[in-house]
Amino acid sequence: MATMTVTGREGQVAELGAADARLVPAPAGTVLRQEPNGASWTTEGDGAAASELRAAEVAALLGPGTRLIPFNTGVLQLGTERVDALEIDLRDPLTKGMLTLAEGRFPAAREVAVTSASGLRLGDLVQSPGAAPLTVVGVVEHPHRPSLRQVVGPDLSLAPSDQFWSPGEYGAGWLADTPKPVVWADVPALNKAGLYVTSRAMIPDSPRAPARFFPAEVQHTVGLGAMVVMVVLETVLLAGPAFAVGLRRRRRELAEIAAQGGSARHLRTIVLADGLVLGGAATFMATVLGIGAGALGAPIVARWGGQAGPVEVPWAPVLGVAALGLIAGTVAALVPAVQAARQDTVSVLAGRAPAVADRPGWPLAGGVLVLAGLAATVVARRQPDSLWVWSAAVLVMIGLVVLTPWLVRLTGRVATRLRLPLRVSVRDAVRHRSRTASAVAAVMAVTATVVAVGIGTQSEYMDRRNAYTSARPTGMLAIWGGTMADGTWNKLRAETARRLPNVPLAAGYQAKDVEGRRYALRYTVRWNGIRTRRTAAIGDQALLRLLQGRHDPQAAAALASGKAVVFDAAAVHDGKLALRAGSTSGPARKLEVPAVLATPADEHQGGALLPRTVVEQAGFATAERALYAMYRPPAGSTLGRDLAKVTRRVTVASEEGYRNVPDPGLWSWLVGALVLVVGGTLAATGLAAADMRPERSTMMAIGAPPGTLRMVVAGQALYISGLGALVGLVAGTVTGVALSRPMTTHGAGDPATLAIPWPFVIAVVVGLPVLATVAALITRTRLPLARRLL
Repeated sequence: MATMTVTGREGQVAELGAADARLVPAPAGTVLRQEPNGASWTTEGDGAAASELRAAEVAALLGPGTRLIPFNTGVLQLGTERVDALEIDLRDPLTKGMLTLAEGRFPAAREVAVTSASGLRLGDLVQSPGAAPLTVVGVVEHPHRPSLRQVVGPDLSLAPSDQFWSPGEYGAGWLADTPKPVVWADVPALNKAGLYVTSRAMIPDSPRAPARFFPAEVQHTVGLGAMVVMVVLETVLLAGPAFAVGLRRRRRELAEIAAQGGSARHLRTIVLADGLVLGGAATFMATVLGIGAGALGAPIVARWGGQAGPVEVPWAPVLGVAALGLIAGTVAALVPAVQAARQDTVSVLAGRAPAVADRPGWPLAGGVLVLAGLAATVVARRQPDSLWVWSAAVLVMIGLVVLTPWLVRLTGRVATRLRLPLRVSVRDAVRHRSRTASAVAAVMAVTATVVAVGIGTQSEYMDRRNAYTSARPTGMLAIWGGTMADGTWNKLRAETARRLPNVPLAAGYQAKDVEGRRYALRYTVRWNGIRTRRTAAIGDQALLRLLQGRHDPQAAAALASGKAVVFDAAAVHDGKLALRAGSTSGPARKLEVPAVLATPADEHQGGALLPRTVVEQAGFATAERALYAMYRPPAGSTLGRDLAKVTRRVTVASEEGYRNVPDPGLWSWLVGALVLVVGGTLAATGLAAADMRPERSTMMAIGAPPGTLRMVVAGQALYISGLGALVGLVAGTVTGVALSRPMTTHGAGDPATLAIPWPFVIAVVVGLPVLATVAALITRTRLPLARRLL
């Protein structure tokens, strides 16, 4: 992430080359005002071409000794395809670093260079309509955007862009080599002349805001702490059985050390050293692999679409995660270390299984923690941020981990009703509760987390889908003219009619005061709990029919009598609609108009339609500045570009309805859960297989078939993953239901949206235990015959 984040300083070379400043003239009617913390501009007028600034005039503003070279960014029409284009002479020293040469040479007149992502190669001909062919003589690369498809040359025939002017997008300008740095003190004069400035000296001169402490930092700290606890807890639960496997295999070795005088402290130190060495080796390997994968992977990912700067390793978080891994590995060995110190040397040397002693106070402590976590969840559910819910979930999770040995013992009572292989598996799991509880708790934690994320994500998706609203029905095309002269609008209307023959057009109107200032008539309404501000349309019966999708005699009669037709029931009070008339250059006004409710064409549709008479009675003049039609532009339509040739101030929008789909990233959580649940279950199953070697040898000696031995091992996996998944389902559902409120409410009185992704939950709770059982079922079970001492 750090490598793929290109800072302003890192991106300066690609934008400025070796120049001191980059200047872009704004269109006529654009008022520029750049500030150290950003830039703002307002657009006025017809968007006609600006009175062109000459290079000599720009150089005079920057001082004597200034040298300028022109550039122009836009698009090049190549057949039916449009590619980004940069018109500039790359042979000039001021362009050094903007693009690096990979093959060939930089282009001269009637020649171009292309990026490798464009698909063109040396010797190819590039020709745009009405222009002479250009020969590709070089292949260049952008310093940070390897996926960029661009053609570069000193004499390109750029096609007109259909985008609004933006200083960082398309447009002509100059690169400047100035005698002194261009600083913020020089910017107001250049803005007044209509020039947007990017200067090499302006980034270090930008003032930095003083550091302050905000309440959001408390939430961030709490969220980070909850995440750290969950990561350490899950790592310890997953790695604990693996260290316990080593302890079981070294049990006799440790007993021999104790028999020769080794103290309990010596045994603890040996097992903890295992955790330190193995955790340290894993942490070192993971850190090196992570840094290497980030450094090598960022440019590869950037080629799919994105950017990548110089390799950057954020050492503070990287080393923090590494330290966390080292601590987690050491803590994971803590319980086996305590068990090693407490093991009975005589029993181990005699080959007898160690006795299991329960701690009577632990179930009570676990129950108290779970109840405290549930109480905290109820309180956190009312908070506006979901971090508090996750923090409460950590408390519930720790309580369930403490309760897990008791749950294992409780569920072990069903073993008497099971078939022999499963009965042997469950009884062995109960007999070795310390080993089983760790694996069950790990599966529980993973399942609970994934189920909670699934419920929260699905609830948020359903809430957004329910919250979707539009002032126009699906399939409606809208063309807005903004502020422009009557003659320009008439040309735009005629061009629209020519481009859309046989498509009925309904007119929309714009409100202006006596001084010609444009006003928008808006009202506020709550939709699905979200405060939504809508702009009321101004039109006649033709527009009303489009908005309703049919002819409604009552609504048509109300509109004809001078009443507003409103599609938001909550916006009408006592038969009136309260509006606020706002303008960017004039004083705001409040007014009320008579209104009636009507049914729109779509269920998600809101909005209001005002008759011209009501608007004019309020003291405004109306002028046609919008066109509406029930028309879906086909794929690849050039309607927007065609209308932009008349004026750049036109806006074309097509209402497509709600198009978002559920987040596919939710299923990536299932993949992560698959790795953790199956991996943790198999680790615990391996430990069980090591502990059950005498029993399995006895079963094989008396003629048990291989299938029975496999069922014993698979029964361990089924019991561990099944119990963990069931407990995790309950815990995850509680957390997910609590998460649904802060993730889907938007203020007081707004009900929460709750949605459960049943296929996802079933895949997690049922599918993962089944996979873990199948994986254990196909493991090798046959053992060599061994002599046993009775």
